[in-house]
Amino acid sequence: MKVLVPVKRVIDYNVKVRVKPDNTGVDLANVKMSMNPFCEIAVEEAVRLKEKGVATEVVVVSIGPQQAQETIRTALAMGADRGILIQSETDIEPLGIAKLLAAVVAEEGPSMVLMGKQAIDGDNNATGQMLAALLGWPQATFASEVAVDGASASVTREVDGGLQTLSVALPAVVTADLRLNEPRFASLPNIMKAKKKPIDMKTTADYGVDVAPRLTVLKVTEPPKRSAGIKVEDAATLVAKLKEAGVI
Repeated sequence: MKVLVPVKRVIDYNVKVRVKPDNTGVDLANVKMSMNPFCEIAVEEAVRLKEKGVATEVVVVSIGPQQAQETIRTALAMGADRGILIQSETDIEPLGIAKLLAAVVAEEGPSMVLMGKQAIDGDNNATGQMLAALLGWPQATFASEVAVDGASASVTREVDGGLQTLSVALPAVVTADLRLNEPRFASLPNIMKAKKKPIDMKTTADYGVDVAPRLTVLKVTEPPKRSAGIKVEDAATLVAKLKEAGVI
């Protein structure tokens, strides 16, 4: 069983995001980049499936600039077997990403695409669902537990009312939620081994896929700064203020 894991290079979640002075986008100059946290969880789950003897190969694929090789190497150090980098200097929309991934699936023939539910930069939460639709595969989103049994997978997913367990026939698309697992730290020996693992270099043109943007970003701004609060002398004053504000 082959598992394909898409990973994305994003601004590190510990870094404060800065908007460009002309409001055309986010400033990426001299900013620490890392693997999207949800993608990291997906890689960890795929590696665990391999360690259990369920998966035979874990292939990671990233779509982005040349520097995205670092993101792939991180996944390889965690235990993935090989990587594919589809080079693109432009930020491709979810539909374009889904089309490219569908082309990779056609080449690789995986039994499962295991990916993060969303990326923390765009927060679109759309690629996994679009990919499943393009492939005609069943999908299980927001997975907090995954168990593979032969030709099917049991996926526990988080919904508003609690937990829902689905059984999906393989091949399928599964998107990872935050509580699926705790990603491991790559050891130094594995980091060194990852340098020798193969990464296939591709371009969007190699797949003949239309990735032209369909959306136009008009303006990017920082959220408004919160105004300072006030201190009250006692509980009675607090209640009076809350009544004035219509809270109670």
